[in-house]
Amino acid sequence: MDKLLVEGGAPLSGTVRVSGAKNAALPLMAASILADGPLTLTNIPRLGDLRTMGRLLGYMGGRAELYPENGGGYREEALLDMSSLDKPEAPHDLVKTMRASSLVLGPLLARHGRAKVSLPGGCAIGVRPIDLHLKALAAMGAEFDLTGGDIVGRAPKDGLVGADIRFDSVTVTGTENVLMAAVLAKGKTVIRNAAREPEVADTARALVAMGAKISGIESDELEIEGVDSLKAASHAVMPDRIEAGTLISAVAMTGGRATIKGARLNDLAVVMGKFTEAGVFLRAENGDLTVEAHRGLLSAVNVTTGPYPGFPTDMQAQFLATMATAKGASIITETIFENRFMHVAELRRLGADVTLEGRTAVVKGVERLSGAPLTASDLRASASLILAAMAAKGTSEITRVYHLDRGYDRLDEKLNGLGAKIKRVKAD
Repeated sequence: MDKLLVEGGAPLSGTVRVSGAKNAALPLMAASILADGPLTLTNIPRLGDLRTMGRLLGYMGGRAELYPENGGGYREEALLDMSSLDKPEAPHDLVKTMRASSLVLGPLLARHGRAKVSLPGGCAIGVRPIDLHLKALAAMGAEFDLTGGDIVGRAPKDGLVGADIRFDSVTVTGTENVLMAAVLAKGKTVIRNAAREPEVADTARALVAMGAKISGIESDELEIEGVDSLKAASHAVMPDRIEAGTLISAVAMTGGRATIKGARLNDLAVVMGKFTEAGVFLRAENGDLTVEAHRGLLSAVNVTTGPYPGFPTDMQAQFLATMATAKGASIITETIFENRFMHVAELRRLGADVTLEGRTAVVKGVERLSGAPLTASDLRASASLILAAMAAKGTSEITRVYHLDRGYDRLDEKLNGLGAKIKRVKAD
């Protein structure tokens, strides 16, 4: 197990490229279960969760080749051929660290008529119930039992059938699961109050390339006309908007000037707006994003998380860390997950002034943070601690960074390329 030693105080400068999005790549890998031929994904980030999903697809009998070698290096690709799948199961030992394992449920039921999926794990940031998935799939004819921590599902003998589904609350993975199930269901499925996140749209476009019939992409109402089969296809994974936002936050906290390449700026509109409001200079030119900030000159800004196109919950921890050294007091309200302030206790160890009141954090900016030993609790918390440590005086030690490697493609290396002083070492 690794830990990071972060020496603070270094401003950032240079150029960095955003990797493919974890939250798009995972449902796309699950979608390969639906096709009669191989699905080739490009712009695949090197992440722990993707390797876990690859092992899961291999366990089920498929072929999952990630990151093929290329002259001593590797290609950011995945070749996924699930035509030989013969074990529609996702056991606990494989999926205990990955919430996205639930995404195989819909595709398995649609293509193979049965599934056995262990209740998923992942970050401990709050209750993320799968009952919305099950209720929607049940409307399509599926039946479920919960046995020994496993969800055992069966489709009707003649397969899933289209249905009119309205989610009681917006759910990204629920929308993706039902979307993937519906493309092979008989008849038409309508998904109302569907998640509008760009990663959902990316999955839908890949499914269309495979032969699915989907309309309403990017809206909150999706219409899917079931087809008999899906074919082989290739698809480039969208850039990671959360990584891009994290890099903006890194420059904002440390000061300096950097250019972020490869980000899809339309997906970042609300995040960019908040950083601009805080005093960060952002300029888009030829598809690149230049970020410039001056240490000690940021202003406090309030943020409330919400489903897309609102401020993403996956950027809450990073933005809160940024506000820890801004002038004035900011109010950060979390509406998506009820337990997503676990990074606050660690930020306080650095000297941050943060008060929690239910789902709201009041952040009073301090002049300077000070290095301290820190423990990461989840994926985005890991990033927020690195950012805060980079802005602090002295050296910080961050343990349990395996969370970071689940969802960021070599973030410490990218930050070092901009001038950060981060050393990865083996934990004691």
